[in-house]
Amino acid sequence: MMLSMQNNVMSVKDLNQMVKDLLTDAVGQVWLLGEISNFSKPASGHWYFTLKDDVAQVRCAMFRNCNFRTGFIPQNGQQILVRATVTLYEARGEYQLVIDKLQVAGNGLLQQKFEQLKKQLQDEGLFESSHKKTLPDTVRVVGVITSSTGAALHDICQILKRRDPSLQVIIYPTLVQGNEAAPQIAKMIAIANQRNECDILIVGRGGGSLEDLWPFNEEVVARAIFASQLPIISAVGHEVDFTIADFVADLRAATPSAAAELVSKDKQERLNRLQNVQQHLLMVMDYLILQKREYASKLFHRLSQQHPQLRLARQQTLFIQLQNRASEFMQQKIVASQQRLHRDTTRLSYYSPQKRLNQHQVYFKGLQERLNYSAQTQINQIRHRIELLAEKLHSMSPLQTLSRGYSVTTRDQHEVITCDEQVKVGDTIVTQLQKGKIISHVTEIAESI
Repeated sequence: MMLSMQNNVMSVKDLNQMVKDLLTDAVGQVWLLGEISNFSKPASGHWYFTLKDDVAQVRCAMFRNCNFRTGFIPQNGQQILVRATVTLYEARGEYQLVIDKLQVAGNGLLQQKFEQLKKQLQDEGLFESSHKKTLPDTVRVVGVITSSTGAALHDICQILKRRDPSLQVIIYPTLVQGNEAAPQIAKMIAIANQRNECDILIVGRGGGSLEDLWPFNEEVVARAIFASQLPIISAVGHEVDFTIADFVADLRAATPSAAAELVSKDKQERLNRLQNVQQHLLMVMDYLILQKREYASKLFHRLSQQHPQLRLARQQTLFIQLQNRASEFMQQKIVASQQRLHRDTTRLSYYSPQKRLNQHQVYFKGLQERLNYSAQTQINQIRHRIELLAEKLHSMSPLQTLSRGYSVTTRDQHEVITCDEQVKVGDTIVTQLQKGKIISHVTEIAESI
């Protein structure tokens, strides 16, 4: 039993870590409104204070990596709006808020609501330029949705009267400040669209604080402007003031007076525009007249080009050109033929039979001379060789041997006898002398010594 309990025992650190994770996951990030007390700013740069209301309080910490963006140092007793993460300070087991954004309450709360609504409407596409309507070029009737007693209406009417007295103005009076202002503004926008009696609407008021301008930051006004079929110019406050209505409207004017100038045309400007149109029309007429004159000139030129006398002259010119071309062509052909004839005559003379015969005769004569010379040379060479051979044969002739007292003995078959074994007793032998022959019969053969 003790072992089982020991296995389930947790340390204080583990418990605090678990509770911290549970708080962070379950609550996460929240916005709180409260009063500052016990504010401290140690050397580390972090801020520590208590945020309280009438019945409760909570410890808060805002680290220096976040508080330097605040732009001011909070004071005890100051009402603030904070964005914080709920967590646990593990060292003491106390839950606290870690703040990442802090601002003074009042304007700060309204600014937060402004940012939240702006993001919501922007995500829905109400600010997209594709939904913006184009302002009409010509405005005859202007609708003004504002306070009937405000300075903005007076400024608008004065400017419209000065710049364009012919412009008709329809006023849709409404509250522009307070809790009832936003529904009335939206209602007047709907009424103006239902009546459809003006070309454009100006929605706005004069300057004021954020609370004074707040009706134009309400969602009901933004959606009424977006749903309007009439083009709307938003003219709220001064040039530096921006409201939700400015982002949804088809056009934003810096002030109500600027909106009046946008929808009206100055008399001198209209006169200048008429003069410009007149000059443009004159230029167009001059251009059209010039075009017609050029067209008539082209027609006259084409008609004159078709005159019989001109056509005959063109035909004669063409005939002369063709005749000259034919003459040039014939002359070129004649010259070419003469050149070809000259080339053929030259080639024919080169291949003339008499010339070739003379050439062959010279060639044959040369061959004959070469043949005679070669034959005589060969005869002389053969004769010389014969003489050499005759001398050699004479030197080797048996007769030459016989002249020195020698003789040659042969048998009947002219076989020269060189030893006694070639003959036998009874054979006939012939002995050749230098002069004459001796025919003998062998009677005895003596043995060799």
